[in-house]
This record gives sequence, C-alpha cells and structure tokens, in this order.
Amino acid sequence: MNAFRLLRKYISMLFQSAMEYRASFWLTAAGHFIVTFTSCISVLLMFERFGQLEGWTMWEVLLCTGAVQTAFTLAECFGRGFDTFRQLVRTGGLDTLLLRPRNIFLQIFGWRMDFTRIGRFLQGCFVMVLAVSHLPSLWFPAKLGVLALMVLSGAAIFTGVFILGATLCFWTVEGLEVVNILTYGGQEISKYPFDIYKKPYLVFFTGIIPYACSFYWPLLWLTGRSGSAWCILAPVLGLLFLIPACCIFKLGVRHYTSTGS
Repeated sequence: MNAFRLLRKYISMLFQSAMEYRASFWLTAAGHFIVTFTSCISVLLMFERFGQLEGWTMWEVLLCTGAVQTAFTLAECFGRGFDTFRQLVRTGGLDTLLLRPRNIFLQIFGWRMDFTRIGRFLQGCFVMVLAVSHLPSLWFPAKLGVLALMVLSGAAIFTGVFILGATLCFWTVEGLEVVNILTYGGQEISKYPFDIYKKPYLVFFTGIIPYACSFYWPLLWLTGRSGSAWCILAPVLGLLFLIPACCIFKLGVRHYTSTGS
C-alpha cells in the first residue's frame, strides 16, 4: 500500500468513526458554521461605522477573511494530529508510531482529523463566493486560480506552524501557548490587509512566518493595487514553508527520548 492509498485509508477510517454519532457530528459542524460568522459580523459592523479601512472596501476585506478562514480550517482539520501532538508524547503513543515502518508525518496526519470543521470550511467558502460576486474584477480564471492558491498556501503555513509547535513538545512535553499566538493569533491578524498595521508586522509576517505571502501580497494583485509578479508568486513561499518546518520536526525526532527509557 503506497503512501497515498494509506492516507486515503486513514481518512476513510476516521470519517467513518466520526459518522458513528451522526447527530453529534452535524450539530457540531452546524455550530462551527454559525459561530464563525461572528468574525464576519465584526467586519460588517466596522465598515458600517467607518465606511472604509485604509482604502480597502468591505468586500475586499471579506474576501481576505474568507480565504484565511478556509485555509485555517483545512490545516486544523487535516493537521489536527500535530495540533494535539503533545498527547502522543505524554502518553508514549509516539513510540508506537516510530516502531511502524511508515513515514512519521503520514502517521501523525492519519492519527487524528477533525471533520466537524466542515461547517467552518463551508462558512469560509460562502464568504469568499459572496465577496467575489461583489467584485466583478475577479471574474477571470487567472484571478480565481490565484485565490485558490492563496487558500492552499495559507493552509500549508498554518500546518507548518502546527508542526513547529509539535516540535517543541520534544523538549517541553506540553505545547507552549506562544504557538497559539502564531496560529490562532496569526489567523486573526491575517483577516485584514497587512498595510493597516505597522511596517515591522509586515516584515515579520513576510520573512519569518509568511502569512502575508499567502494572503496580503496576492490580495494586492487580485484587487488591482499591484501588477508585480511577486504578488502572484508570493503564495509559493507559503507552500515551501512546510519544508523547513518538517526538517525542524525531524531534528526533534532525533532528540526524542522514549517514555520507556
């Protein structure tokens, strides 16, 4: 069984497990769909009061908000194993995974997934579709393709941050709250164009944790504020962010001391 077939098997098994309690599954998914609209409501209230935000319209900001929400949901659903990695370290479950003749990343991805996040995913997609319907300049295949790349790139960055947070567990056993600043905090700060913040924020979230590469720079191109090729290629850096994150995690695995030793 190759890696992709094994991953499909993991997804199938976890989905079947989640559907054993269908009422609970759909109620939780509906709860995620409804609750996450609060972020959109806050945007609507802000624009009702101020009209615009540093030159950005309400629908442009909602487009960014929807893309961030969708990307974070994908990472939270399929990267849940890394988000709760501390449980594997604390209980010794990681020892079992390391003994298996399979890639450790594949096993952690397949260890836990949260499909109830489909409610939040649909909410993010709904907001993006609504925003695109009010922005005729986006009705081109190239721009819709860049929008899809924004989501995939953002999901890769959020997953990479989850992996880096999991790496800390090799030395601290428990995850650190500072990771939540970069994940949940990064999600909140990325919902708005980065030029409304001070320049150091843009530099940090472009060169260190490249959320701006996934959301802000391509958003400039999508809204016609920039024609630079950099804005189109910037999301690729988000996808590449997974490489150093995985390398650092492997370094942590080499320093892992089994709970039985």
